[in-house]
Amino acid sequence: MDAQSSARLPAGPALRSFELFAIVLGASAMGYLIYDHIAHHAIANIGEHGAPPRIWSVAPFAGLLLCIALFPLIPATHHWWENNKNRLMVSLAFAAVTLLYYLVAYDAAKMGEVLEHALVVEYLPFIVLLFALFVISGGISLRGDLAAHPATNTAYLAVGGLLASFIGTTGASMLLIRPLLQTNRERKHVVHTVIFFIFIVSNIGGSLLPIGDPPLFLGYLMGVPFLWTLGLWKEWAFMCVLLLIVYYVWDHFAYKHETPRDIARDETQIQRLSLRGKLNFLLLGGVVLCVAMVKPEQEFLGLGFEPFPFMRELLILGLVALSLWFTPKVVRQDNQFNYSAILEVAALFVGIFITMQAPIEILNASGEALRPYLSSPHAFYWATGALSSFLDNAPTYVVFFETAETMTPLDYPEALLLADGGTIRTTWLTAISLGAVFMGSMTYIGNGPNFMVKSIAEQSGIKMPSFFGYMIYSVAILIPAFIVMTFLFL
Repeated sequence: MDAQSSARLPAGPALRSFELFAIVLGASAMGYLIYDHIAHHAIANIGEHGAPPRIWSVAPFAGLLLCIALFPLIPATHHWWENNKNRLMVSLAFAAVTLLYYLVAYDAAKMGEVLEHALVVEYLPFIVLLFALFVISGGISLRGDLAAHPATNTAYLAVGGLLASFIGTTGASMLLIRPLLQTNRERKHVVHTVIFFIFIVSNIGGSLLPIGDPPLFLGYLMGVPFLWTLGLWKEWAFMCVLLLIVYYVWDHFAYKHETPRDIARDETQIQRLSLRGKLNFLLLGGVVLCVAMVKPEQEFLGLGFEPFPFMRELLILGLVALSLWFTPKVVRQDNQFNYSAILEVAALFVGIFITMQAPIEILNASGEALRPYLSSPHAFYWATGALSSFLDNAPTYVVFFETAETMTPLDYPEALLLADGGTIRTTWLTAISLGAVFMGSMTYIGNGPNFMVKSIAEQSGIKMPSFFGYMIYSVAILIPAFIVMTFLFL
């Protein structure tokens, strides 16, 4: 080894230490700014739980989301960010700043209320559902190598667009991406297929049930009836059919540009589809029933008793245990199953759920001020969608949901009655739901499964476009479709 190579060896650990120091320093500086603002302008509010947080309190939420958006794109932080321990550290650092704000600006009781609401009421049900869908769907193995005709690929996407609402965008993506890639392994032009898969299966397809996409499940937790999202079927069908038509034409053109040798290999190297782990479909159905029927503070199945705390989550985890016990290990091995993706979600969202409490409280107190800017379904749709494109669509949904609820009078004639007694205009809720779910497909960071699908495709040897390269596809294909849908349905 030469001297120049040896000199480079310590750079990696040193860089990691510097990045860690920069993050801690940045979080400390942000905490100081918040404390300084409180000390000079908010001392009078200490102990007054009714006063909304100051605008500075939004800084940890914004900072965490910026880290999620930018760290994977910066060469100096890209590899460091891939470690879930580092993600958790950053997430908890920003969460600590938010809790410090509540402690200093209010009191320990208020901080405890915020922590309980964020973790117990919102985060725990959210992560348990995602974990269940992730693990149970990981026990279903679909294998096969069909002839990669445009009609075959289109059928894969159509099935995925339907399944996504019933087993979640994460579950459908895990189930179908590998057999789709295996079917197309003899072809050279495959990038567009993965991109349309992200559009349809990893995002738009999950619009019909709360378990389909994380934003809709958060809406269910906040009082939206379980079956209300089925009313979005027209918008779901329009977008899915339109994208499938565009994809078929595109893939038909791409197929003609494959070499004769590759087409011959594709036609001869055929393997029939096989499905293992069928029991897990029943377990996924059990998850749906648990979410729909086990509701806190509501009588359980007419049996005269209310579910005890976390009964729903315990039942769901019981279904996960059955999946892990009865599914042969070889099935998960075939899927190259591991827990990395769900651990990433868990690590990041614990911080997101805590830091987003402050902006939600501010928006709740600012409903009247937002009226001039959010006075129509179009405004809610594009505002929610624009933020869902570059930030995570789940917390974005919560922010605009809470805003719309505060702006809806209790006696509004066309409002949806929520389980907690609140109301929200149906047209606004429709726009918020569609904006969060549909436009989460605009970037790799808009929804959890997007990066997962990209990573699996790259592991299979497909050179996926960069962050902005992907956006060239999404802007050119999705934005015109979203505009048309706006005028047809909103």
